[in-house]
Amino acid sequence: MVLVIDNYDSFTYNLVQYLGEMNVQVEVHRNDALTLDQIRGLRPDKILISPGPCSPRESGLSNDVIRTFAGVVPILGVCLGHQCIGHVFGGRVVRNHRVMHGKTSPIHHNGRDLFEGLPNPFVATRYHSLVIARDSVPPCLEITAETDEGEIMGVRHREWPVFGVQFHPESILTEHGRSLLENFVRIGNGQDTSNTASRSSIQTIG
Repeated sequence: MVLVIDNYDSFTYNLVQYLGEMNVQVEVHRNDALTLDQIRGLRPDKILISPGPCSPRESGLSNDVIRTFAGVVPILGVCLGHQCIGHVFGGRVVRNHRVMHGKTSPIHHNGRDLFEGLPNPFVATRYHSLVIARDSVPPCLEITAETDEGEIMGVRHREWPVFGVQFHPESILTEHGRSLLENFVRIGNGQDTSNTASRSSIQTIG
């Protein structure tokens, strides 16, 4: 089952629809409607943290979900969810030099994990004014995708199956968005959850 944390965004159910078309069981819960213990009880196979209208500091349970389940359950953050990943692991989320609402950009990527089998570049739709600051990316994260201008469009944790994309794979104007989500669904856990020493390295801002 894929647990979707809904950050009160209109795009959430587009993501849910894509996942449903893949015959994936999906549960959707708002970011203030359940507890970490309830999530443990649901025993999700994957967690997807949705886009949202605010910043990581106003994302309800999203940051705590990443802190708690990174390295235990594969996680994908989309737009705000991607920014939350950067925030939780110690990066700075800042205002971009340009607002990108409903605009498209070529996305250059590393061809692995989420991007396996996708053309390079491909065109994706963006709805955001915040980005993870490139000079603040912590050592535990690697940049997996970017625009021609060097704006970060994707990150992943170097050890755990934790992935973020700044663009919207569920948008009709994003090329190969469904394939990207299919790649996430196929990604296994592959994490030794007894590795508490590594998990203790998670840092938080503020």
